[in-house]
Amino acid sequence: MSANKLVLDLETQKSFDEVGGRDKNHLLKVSVVGVYSYPKNQYLCFTEEQMYKLGEMLSEADQIIGFNIINFDYQVLQPYINFKLADIPTLDILTEVEKLIGHRVRLDNLAQMTLGYGKSGDGLEALKLYKAGRIEELKKYCLDDVKITKELYDYVSKYGKLLFKDYFETREIKLAFPEPNRRKPLLRQAQLF
Repeated sequence: MSANKLVLDLETQKSFDEVGGRDKNHLLKVSVVGVYSYPKNQYLCFTEEQMYKLGEMLSEADQIIGFNIINFDYQVLQPYINFKLADIPTLDILTEVEKLIGHRVRLDNLAQMTLGYGKSGDGLEALKLYKAGRIEELKKYCLDDVKITKELYDYVSKYGKLLFKDYFETREIKLAFPEPNRRKPLLRQAQLF
């Protein structure tokens, strides 16, 4: 049986300006969390009220895959989960790319150059959708980012590289993502605080 890998991305209820800066991610609050489950071959989306279901999925995962997930998504999500997200093996594509080239690259840049298409919007648009109560559109936007992240992961798994635009030049990053080991699920359930 293959590893239980999940691709994760989330959107927030508040902006950095509303919570007093980029060092206060834990105050941004979840609006929706999008997930792709490799074992189920399924995209799922969870609202803030459904964090317990998401927590159950995360507790059983062998690996969580994301883009800037360690420094952003986990910090926003942690107040909803009663176990440490850092205890789950995590592959942060941004962190892996940054290690190799020495600086950050936007998800949209990697997607445009590697996959031939980019993001469907940006985080500020997602905030507007949330504040306007347009939750189905917000879910679609979030799952679009999950799909891009999954396809970048799959591309590396197949071809061992990603492409990005560095000023006016397209560059190639050689990298490999090892398969995670199977692990015992965390036995605690997620809960809302």
